[in-house]
Amino acid sequence: MSEKTGLQVSFVTITEDHLGQRIDNFLITHLKGVPKSAVYRILRKGEVRVNKKRIKPVYKLQLDDIVRIPPIKIAEREEFVPKNLDVVTKLEDAILFEDKYLIVINKPSGMAVHGGSGLSYGLIEALRVLRPEERSLELVHRLDRDTSGCLLISKRRSVLTSLHEQLREKTMEKNYWALVDGQWDSKDKNVTEGLLKNTLQSGERVVRVNNTEGKPSHTRFKVLERFDECSLVQASPVTGRTHQIRVHTQCRGHAIACDDKYGNQAFDAAMRKIGLGRLFLHAHDLSFYHPKNETTMRVEAPLDKALVNCIKTLRAAKS
Repeated sequence: MSEKTGLQVSFVTITEDHLGQRIDNFLITHLKGVPKSAVYRILRKGEVRVNKKRIKPVYKLQLDDIVRIPPIKIAEREEFVPKNLDVVTKLEDAILFEDKYLIVINKPSGMAVHGGSGLSYGLIEALRVLRPEERSLELVHRLDRDTSGCLLISKRRSVLTSLHEQLREKTMEKNYWALVDGQWDSKDKNVTEGLLKNTLQSGERVVRVNNTEGKPSHTRFKVLERFDECSLVQASPVTGRTHQIRVHTQCRGHAIACDDKYGNQAFDAAMRKIGLGRLFLHAHDLSFYHPKNETTMRVEAPLDKALVNCIKTLRAAKS
C-alpha cells in the first residue's frame, strides 16, 4: 500500500495486502483512533472516493484502486500510552519472533490484549506505539488477561486472513501449561464438555458447562509432571472457546492454581503460601504455517519467574 498525502486529502493505492477488503473495514483499520461513526459518516457523505467515484461501505477493494480519504482528525497515539512507559518498552524484550509479516510475543500475565472495559490500552495498543510504522497490526487470536505466553500478531491483512483460516481449519497448534489441583488421571486425555457463555449484569463473563445449549468444545490433556498435591498438565485446545481450558479443568475437579473465577480457594491459598501470585496458565508454544515463508514454525515462550519459582518449590517439597 502506497500513500500520497496532500494538504487537504490523502490518496492510498491498494496493494495485495488489502485486496478484497471492504472499504469500511479498511478505513477503520487505516484511520486508527477515528470513531466508527465518523468513518461511516464520511462514506455516507461521499467524501471517500475510489478511482474518483462514490462507493458504498460494502465495496470490496481491488488491486491498484486509488482511495481518496478526506482530512479527518485522528486521536493522538499517545492516548494509548500508559503513564509507566516501562510497561511498553519491556514488550520489546518479550518479542519471541518478528519478521515483516508477523510478531510472536510472550504476553505478560496481567496485561489485557486490547483496551476496553475501563482500560485505556492493552498489548495491541502498546505494540502500535512501539511500531508506529506498522499500520496494520492486528491480533490473530486472544489470551485472557491473566494468562501469559505466545500471542500472535499479524502485520499484513493477507497474513491475518491466512492465519484465521488456520484457526478455523484447526491446523494451528497451541499448547498451554497449567498447574492444577490434585492428581490428573493420565487416562483423561480428552475433555469435550459443551460451554455456555453468560454475561452478568456487571459485564463480567462467566462460562459454564452445558452440554445441551453450550457450544461444542474440545481440549486435549497430557500430564507433564506430578507433585504431592497438584499436577502440571499440558492443555491443547482444539476449539477456541472463552475460558475453555479453565472451565474444562474445573469441571474435572482440577481447577487451575490462582484462578479467581473458577478456582479452588483452599488450593489457591496453599499456592499463595509458596509465593504464587498469578494464574498458572501459560501459552507455552505455538505452531503454525507461515503464509509467506511457506514453512511450519514453532515458537516457544519461556515461563516467567513466578511460574519457574513455583515449580522449583514444588519439586523441592516432593516426598
